[in-house]
This record gives sequence, structure tokens and C-alpha cells, in this order.
Amino acid sequence: MKLKLPERRQFVRIETPLDVEIEGKDDEWTAITRNISPVGLGIESPREITEKEVKLVLHLPMDEDKIKLQGRVIWHTRTSLEDNAPYSAGIEIFEIEERKKTLFLKFLCDLLYDSAYEGRT
Repeated sequence: MKLKLPERRQFVRIETPLDVEIEGKDDEWTAITRNISPVGLGIESPREITEKEVKLVLHLPMDEDKIKLQGRVIWHTRTSLEDNAPYSAGIEIFEIEERKKTLFLKFLCDLLYDSAYEGRT
């Protein structure tokens, strides 16, 4: 029998692959989101994120502009023991450019209403 633990998350995460640029202190590269919520991103990165805070540029599919975010790396791990395995990371958003907040939240709402999320009534 599989025991289901109580959900500790405050916000639902919606699985969606989006391109995201990551900017560290000395370098920048592109990763892909695994999931997204109003307060954070789960990402898959070809490189390890060694900084505690990063600048992010999120590419939304319906907007030619990009959304600039600042995030705090909460956790990161390698997805497997293989040499070229990507890294997974959870990033908490602590700042989003003011003029793009409404666009970001509308995008999340549209994803939620289009999804098969079982918590909806």
C-alpha cells in the first residue's frame, strides 16, 4: 500500500517547459522549467547553480518580451549519477519586474485553468 503524505506546498505547481536564462556572478546559460508556481520555479539545468541568488529571464510563449526575475536557490541536485546528467533546482522568486507582474500571474492562471489539476472544483 502506498502511503500518501499530506501536501506541504502552499501553491500548486504547474508542469510546463519554458526557456529560462540564468545569470550567475560570472556566467549565464539557458535552462528549462519543469514546473512553475506564483512563488517559484523548478528547473532542469545543464550546469550546476553554485550561487545562492540568481537573475532569471523567463520566456513566455505568448509574449515577445521576457520577464526578469530574481531568485534564491532553495535546493539543487544532480538528476542521476551519469557524467552528463543535468541538475534539478528549486528557485524561490523574491523579485519580479513590476510592469510584468500582471502578465506573469495571468499566464499562471491560464495554465491552471487549462490543466487537469485535480484540486480545482
